[in-house]
Amino acid sequence: MVFMSKNKHHFFSFRTVLIILTAILVGYVVYQNWPDIVETLHHLRDANGFVLVLLIPEQLFMYFACGQIFFSYLRYMKNVKKFSNKEIFRISTELNFVNHAVPAGGIGGLAFLTYRLALHGVTAGQASFLYIFRYAVTTVINYLQALIAILILLGLNLIPDEAKWIIPVSLLMNIGVFLFLWFMVYVASSKKRIEFFSKTISNLLNLLIKTVTFGHKKTMMQYEKISNYFLDIHTSVKIAKENKAYLKRPALWGLIYSFCEIGTYWIVAISLGRPELLPFIMIGEAIGSVFDGIVPYGLYELGMAGVMIALGVDFSTATIVTVMTRVITLLFTIASGSVPYYDAIERKQK
Repeated sequence: MVFMSKNKHHFFSFRTVLIILTAILVGYVVYQNWPDIVETLHHLRDANGFVLVLLIPEQLFMYFACGQIFFSYLRYMKNVKKFSNKEIFRISTELNFVNHAVPAGGIGGLAFLTYRLALHGVTAGQASFLYIFRYAVTTVINYLQALIAILILLGLNLIPDEAKWIIPVSLLMNIGVFLFLWFMVYVASSKKRIEFFSKTISNLLNLLIKTVTFGHKKTMMQYEKISNYFLDIHTSVKIAKENKAYLKRPALWGLIYSFCEIGTYWIVAISLGRPELLPFIMIGEAIGSVFDGIVPYGLYELGMAGVMIALGVDFSTATIVTVMTRVITLLFTIASGSVPYYDAIERKQK
């Protein structure tokens, strides 16, 4: 009885702390976006409400497409329990909520995905591989779409001379993304390179910890654990390279997901009577998405609106479309994802 009461006590404490912490983070995100929320409410009267309603099914389908990037690959893994479409949708909704509620780039989403999928037998390395793969697929597709949009605007002579710097910048960002992905695959493809990388990472992190704690704590990251984690990723990369057919369906869903991301902004633009903004949105979204996975809140929208303005879209329209989309999707994410998220935490603890 004492053991059970202790378990209940620990469970209650953990869940309470997690609920409070998440609520604080959500409150912080809403607070940071409050001026944009007020501005969005002001501009809603200028938008076509019937068009904006399309965002509900479009967003729900985008969540499902995001989940399919992960789970259409996991279906091939023997160590992983089977997922129903309902479970796929739930986990994707929860992940989207965490990515919006925790202003920490993509790190919060990766941590939650690893935590959430553990119940289904998915290892930390497999979860990390899937997260990186999803980011790689959507980023590559975004840039291909941006290049198509640039060619269309050049053909129509709609890019001002002073904005043509975007063309080499986009090309350089494409090259940078492909080099980064190649480096990740290069390291993950060899056990020797992984061992060297793991040892270097653990030594650097432990040196940092030792410096910050003035020598009181000399070791925090154990080489064996880091090595096992990266070797797990190595196994996932090896399986993917040997079975390239496993990646076809996730890549197809990644294409659909990328179209949905652009579609979200385009629906808002259409509701404001500006459907011709599609190619500008495609370029702005591609450049802004670079920041989405690596930096905290804010720079994604700033980059996207800035690119659209540089391409000749008037300041008011570019900012209104970007801000309205961000606020609407943020509020919808909180409304649709908070309950499944807390329910998942409770079920995971049980």
